[in-house]
Amino acid sequence: MAQKPSIPKGTRDFGQKEMAERNYIFDTIRGVFKTFGYAQIETPAMENLSTLLGKYGEEGDKLLFRILNSGDAFGSVDTAQVTGDDGRLDSRALSLKVCEKGLRYDLTVPFARYVVQHQNEISFPFKRFQMQPVWRADRPQKGRYREFYQCDVDAIGSKSQLCELELVQIVDKVFKLLDIRVLMKINNRKVLTGLAEMCGYPDKVVDITVAIDKLDKIGLDAVKAEMMEKGLSAEAVSALEPVLLLEGDTAAKLARMRELLKDSPTGLKGLDELEELFGYIKAAGISTPCEIDLSLARGLNYYTGAIFEVKALDYQIGSICGGGRYDNLTGIFGLPDMSGVGVSFGADRIYDVLKGLDKFPASLASSTTLLFANMGADECAYILPLAAALRERGIAVEIYPDNAKLKKQFDYADRKAIPFLSINGGNEMESGIIQVKNLSSGVQKSFDRQDIEGIAEFLK
Repeated sequence: MAQKPSIPKGTRDFGQKEMAERNYIFDTIRGVFKTFGYAQIETPAMENLSTLLGKYGEEGDKLLFRILNSGDAFGSVDTAQVTGDDGRLDSRALSLKVCEKGLRYDLTVPFARYVVQHQNEISFPFKRFQMQPVWRADRPQKGRYREFYQCDVDAIGSKSQLCELELVQIVDKVFKLLDIRVLMKINNRKVLTGLAEMCGYPDKVVDITVAIDKLDKIGLDAVKAEMMEKGLSAEAVSALEPVLLLEGDTAAKLARMRELLKDSPTGLKGLDELEELFGYIKAAGISTPCEIDLSLARGLNYYTGAIFEVKALDYQIGSICGGGRYDNLTGIFGLPDMSGVGVSFGADRIYDVLKGLDKFPASLASSTTLLFANMGADECAYILPLAAALRERGIAVEIYPDNAKLKKQFDYADRKAIPFLSINGGNEMESGIIQVKNLSSGVQKSFDRQDIEGIAEFLK
């Protein structure tokens, strides 16, 4: 007996209905990106491991999918070089010997590599978007997959806060078009650095940010425990606690933080940037609620300024969009002083939200608008010119391929949720007419065979 086929955990198949819904998301996001002047690029599914490693922190490195070298990858490995003092194989060392490439973890690091590699071919500021799959060796669960699509939009080559504002505007427009109510949380990495300086542990800013980034997931007590495990004193953790629980409007939060960070020039610079950005947001008339969240860290090492995270208000799921400013990413690849900022829309989570809230347009249910029933060879010849004319007008038309019983053809239309059916036999041919029926309302109309515009209007 043949083994039942399956797919890897954390991946999914998408049928025609799902693809119509996903393309609705992609087309919406792509359209907004283009209205702000961003141009599309693509990068390979795999990158050299040297490009990826060390860019996402220790936790990120563990989630990288490594690609085994082709051929006899293990044949040239000196086992002594990958064996620890305890006599056991060092899996990390071994992977570096047999894997030179990895599947991309996100689209930002490959984009930075692209900018450096093609710097003489592009004009700065460079505004690009990408819509491609990424892979992470994460534990599959609701809203978390091992293969998923990101829709990234970045501007690189300018330090202006107007770039940050543009991203907020894009977020605002995308989710309005998708009819999803969201909250946009904003922080600044310089503020987080200031917090580390305030509590006396400037060298532990990464440990602190990784911990507090989990506040919503694991709660305050667990975050405090993790920071103490990383070497922070109880006094330092206590000093951070009121910051994590800070409440009030934007002005109140900024004022309180200026008191706390008065001795940190870096922290004060971050607060200045936040104040400027929120001033732009107010001036631009952004209606999506935006708030300062000082617990927001997004544990990626490359953020240096603004940090963004977007959450759905009416559906329980993780962040559906996030990003921030990075000043040093291209410098890693040999192009210093090239600041960029971007956000990434999680298409798969957005899909889950739209599905959970039943927000997909009903028109997506079928890829076909009109089905012509097959009544025989002569009848097919009669309708072929009409089918071609309707397709020229962008209307999706099918002709049932087989001269089958009408019930079977009706069932086909029903299964595919095709809204209109046309049945034309000898009588219609003799009279030179076309019959079209709205299967939902039951309304049926007769048209002159040459009345293409009338038929097209009825199909709207």
